[in-house]
Amino acid sequence: MITKITGRPLVVSGETLTLAVGAFEYEVLIPEFARRHLQDKIGSEISLHTIEYLEGNPMQGRMTPRLIGFLSNIEREFFELICQVDGVGVRKALRAMIRPVQEVAQMIEDQDAKGLSTLPGVGPATADRIIAKLRRKVPKFALLVARDSPHSAEVERDVVSEAFEVLRALGHSESDARRLLDDALTRKKKFKDVEEMLHAVYEQRHA
Repeated sequence: MITKITGRPLVVSGETLTLAVGAFEYEVLIPEFARRHLQDKIGSEISLHTIEYLEGNPMQGRMTPRLIGFLSNIEREFFELICQVDGVGVRKALRAMIRPVQEVAQMIEDQDAKGLSTLPGVGPATADRIIAKLRRKVPKFALLVARDSPHSAEVERDVVSEAFEVLRALGHSESDARRLLDDALTRKKKFKDVEEMLHAVYEQRHA
């Protein structure tokens, strides 16, 4: 079981990171909130806390080993909890994690089913199951992740995550929303609020 991997990011594309480790290159799946941080680390040595699992249909005998990477151990632990909820699974949990762990944990603790159901792939029924199963298990994540995470300065309020949700609500696909936000971030690294970021996005589209 691979639980930690250290190397140099070569390419970040969607939910996939290509990591150079010695003479090898590994494909590592990453959640959206981690992707934005790792894009600034291309070529620099990083360490990821990983989960290893097999993906595919065992009845057909085709199982592919996969690695999922996180910026801290506490993020990995939280992800494993989410995957224990009935009807979630690894891929759905990975797609849903567009917000920092601290924010998702806080929504679960607050029993905010409406907020959870805005995450990609998480509808009202799944949100209710997440709250019922994890409500008493998540308080430590809301408290600990900011201290444990290398991007703790971003955790209090993630403007990019909120802007991503707004773009999705406006009808943009996940890939299109990511591209628009990435373009905006190449021109300016920090935005004071969602409105300023969305203005930059649409200003670029009409340029």
